[in-house]
Amino acid sequence: MKALIVIDYTNDFMDGSLPVGEPAVLLQDTIAELTQNFIENGDLVVMAVDLHEANDPYHPETKLFPSHNIRGTEGRRLFGKLDTVYEQNKSRIYWMDKTRYSAFCGTDLELKLRERGIQELVLVGVCTDICVLHTAVDAYNKGYGITVYEDAVASFNQAGHEWALGHFKSSLGANVLKASQETS
Repeated sequence: MKALIVIDYTNDFMDGSLPVGEPAVLLQDTIAELTQNFIENGDLVVMAVDLHEANDPYHPETKLFPSHNIRGTEGRRLFGKLDTVYEQNKSRIYWMDKTRYSAFCGTDLELKLRERGIQELVLVGVCTDICVLHTAVDAYNKGYGITVYEDAVASFNQAGHEWALGHFKSSLGANVLKASQETS
């Protein structure tokens, strides 16, 4: 069994307070279609969504990035077509707040995966070389198979994006494929 983990595909990361910008915005059709396909196949779909508190001086990202994905803000909503898919399928999608780069850190993700016998994770979203990467490293260390759709991930800079795609393959043994191989 496999699960789709959609990482941080929110308004703030698309065109809000910490924008990846056009490379991420252009993923919306692909990510929405993948999400819908996984739901229809009965696979687990997880929205792993960054959560921050306003003016939190203790969170390590406070020194690194502008405020983003603040609890209760529009910036934390899923972006574009993905938000529509989520709203239409809430009962079939697991929403999971995360407060660190990795979707495994401080969450019940591993419990949800193990209780369902899931062994393969498909990772999509942003940022390729930050939250997607850290989630992939933790997945690898926990023994999961990993697939990353290179046309369903994006980052702030192309060099970081390309480096992470190579790292997924060469160091984590991940399958790095085109999403069209899943959706066609």
